[in-house]
Amino acid sequence: MTGYWIAVASAEHVRRGRAEGFMQVCHGKAGPLRRIKPGDRVAYYSPTITFAAKDRLQAFTAIGTVRQGEAYLAETGGGFRPWRRDIDWEEAREAPIRPLLDALDFTAGEPNWGYRFRFGLLSVSRRDFERIETAMAVRGNRLPPSDEGEASNRKRRRAALTSARRADAEHAHDITHDAVG
Repeated sequence: MTGYWIAVASAEHVRRGRAEGFMQVCHGKAGPLRRIKPGDRVAYYSPTITFAAKDRLQAFTAIGTVRQGEAYLAETGGGFRPWRRDIDWEEAREAPIRPLLDALDFTAGEPNWGYRFRFGLLSVSRRDFERIETAMAVRGNRLPPSDEGEASNRKRRRAALTSARRADAEHAHDITHDAVG
């Protein structure tokens, strides 16, 4: 069964994910991404243009479908290692949320409608998702990741797999050491 999700991030971060063919939520935490399955639909809501800024945007900024595969740990440099999922982004325009507030079940009649976005990822009904999709004028055309983005994806997946294997080996060693010793 297809799930329908709204992820929350600044437009600047969403644009990077679109260019490279991935999604990331909650400052790179794995837990929320594990709730999302291949084939699920995701729309991004961006309260701001820039992370941690007051440049209000309040718009849906990307929409797509989760690709096959699991969440993976990305190597971004500088010690930050976020969890990500690959996604096929679709050609769509940004859509302000304000005209949709009374039409969406999860915001209708809610004076503090933005409160629902505080967790960074929320499940929504198919009906609400389709309304967002219509507002974004989704054309059904998948946007291919840029060549640079796809190469980066392959490199990221290889690094994540190597890192996961290393972590599994270290974990197995710790378990063996604890059991033996």
